[in-house]
Amino acid sequence: MHSDLQRYLDDLVTAARDVLGTDLVGAYAAGSVGLGAYQPGRSDVDVALLSAGPLSTDAKQALVARLRHEALPCPARGLELVCYDRAVAASGTPEPGFEVELNTGADMPFRRTLDPADRPVVDGRFWYGLDRSILHQSGLALLGPPAGEVFADLAPADLRRLLIEALTWWLALPAPPADQPAPGTEDAVLGACRSLVRHRDGSWLAKTAAGQRLIDAGDPAEVIRQAVAARHGGPPPTGAQARAFQQRVRDEIAG
Repeated sequence: MHSDLQRYLDDLVTAARDVLGTDLVGAYAAGSVGLGAYQPGRSDVDVALLSAGPLSTDAKQALVARLRHEALPCPARGLELVCYDRAVAASGTPEPGFEVELNTGADMPFRRTLDPADRPVVDGRFWYGLDRSILHQSGLALLGPPAGEVFADLAPADLRRLLIEALTWWLALPAPPADQPAPGTEDAVLGACRSLVRHRDGSWLAKTAAGQRLIDAGDPAEVIRQAVAARHGGPPPTGAQARAFQQRVRDEIAG
């Protein structure tokens, strides 16, 4: 792990413990860090905290105040942090179920949500169950027991539903120009690759690794090669290519 990232995660756990005390029973790096694909300057830092029980509003607000970028500068694009009650993490629920959500960073829009009911439906409610599934497989423990012991995986039917919801959400976003390379389409394509690999093979991979897995398996979609190359400086796929691939993946997962 990069030294600046390691220091940041150490400081984050210390700050969270200062706020929550013994109510903090676990802290886990998720996303690209957990999957071993963190890229300085490109990746976010995803962290899940685990509390012994539900948090008071005061504790939630104090946690946000201590961990937001202005108080604890994030060395990455930004921090995406979610705190879960231990019972929710162990339940395998597909519902958001979080205690507090914080998005903060120099290059990330600020978001603070203290109750899942306040999460706008238009922003998607599928993220959390999928993130906990990734944590179950690949969460990196910064504090507390191994992630696989405290985060339950989703039931197959719930996983399939959330994958379909995620792809439907992506397809509903404003379409980039159809006939020219569009920044961000590589992430959309590789995100769909990750969903497809999880559906087919039962394992979560980092986005680029998922794209390479499909290439190695003989997938004929040239758009995957373009998306992987775009991660290394090549032109991204066009909007039309990305949307067609996402639709194909959604159709396969939906059966």
